[in-house]
Amino acid sequence: MNFSTILLNWYDANKRDFPWRNTGNPYVIWVTEVVFQQTRIEQGLPFFVRFIEAFPTVNDLAMAKEEQVLKLWQGLGYYSRARNLHFSAKHIVDNLDGNFPKTYKDLLTLKGVGPYIAAEVASVCFGEVIAAVDGNVQRVISRYFGVKEAVNQPKGEKQIKAFANEYIPHNRPGDYNQALMDFGSTMCTPRNPNCTECIFAEDCLANRKGIQTTLPVKVKKVKVRKRYFDFLLLFKNGKLAMQKRKAGDVWQGLYQPLMTESSTKTENIENIYGTGYLLSKSIRVLSHQKLFLNFWVLDELTMNEFSNVEWIKTTELNELPVPKSIEQLFSSNEFMNLY
Repeated sequence: MNFSTILLNWYDANKRDFPWRNTGNPYVIWVTEVVFQQTRIEQGLPFFVRFIEAFPTVNDLAMAKEEQVLKLWQGLGYYSRARNLHFSAKHIVDNLDGNFPKTYKDLLTLKGVGPYIAAEVASVCFGEVIAAVDGNVQRVISRYFGVKEAVNQPKGEKQIKAFANEYIPHNRPGDYNQALMDFGSTMCTPRNPNCTECIFAEDCLANRKGIQTTLPVKVKKVKVRKRYFDFLLLFKNGKLAMQKRKAGDVWQGLYQPLMTESSTKTENIENIYGTGYLLSKSIRVLSHQKLFLNFWVLDELTMNEFSNVEWIKTTELNELPVPKSIEQLFSSNEFMNLY
């Protein structure tokens, strides 16, 4: 038996039971892939369920307000994914008469849809014979075929795609893509792959040579940027001064208390904004940034340098879409004791 036959036999016996596994609805599959992009299944599953319940069709999503979408996405991170979903849903409804794109090429025209998601939707929903290559697929293919080129460099990417497409069966392209993803998630894991029970143990070049832990090869090219955010908590008449973050930065479209960014860690806020004290601090690590967050309580503040200030009742703060760190602040005892 060849690679794809062995893989599909394993998948038929071991595929995981997920809500999206029994549908060919392209909208549902699209949302699925976006939710679980850079997100573990166990983390993203509750968000997926809530999102589909709130917006069961592409038309429902298109008609929603951005704040509704971001609020449902709150805590999942990478908020550009939610904004792109919303933007593309409106494009499908307004410009495509509500008809979902049916080919890999057309799916790529949707904002936020790259080669992997386009291939996954095209193969699962429309039977297009094209391999969907994500991190799980890169790992399985590189180990089985012994690809030593960096998988995040053009030469390595090309080799992985060539191998993945060479063995894709024309009668079950969607199952093949999902089988590779499942196999990489449960058997051919990044650390401690289950080689003793692996269906490919005898033929896997990495296993035969004992180099499983060195593949896939990746070139580290991300430089993490450090940023220092000072959040200024100013209350007045049972309300908190808030701002909506603008485009072009992290947390776009989400709400936050008044915030200023400095080039280094702020040790004392009094010399800058008046009397106050440090309530709490935290660190948030994003894909390309490390954020150092200080939360200061102020007695008063000169508002001239802050624009678009909204005074929000403290009883309504939880209704706003906010970053995870702000959500944690609002639910803390230290914060709730302030009012």
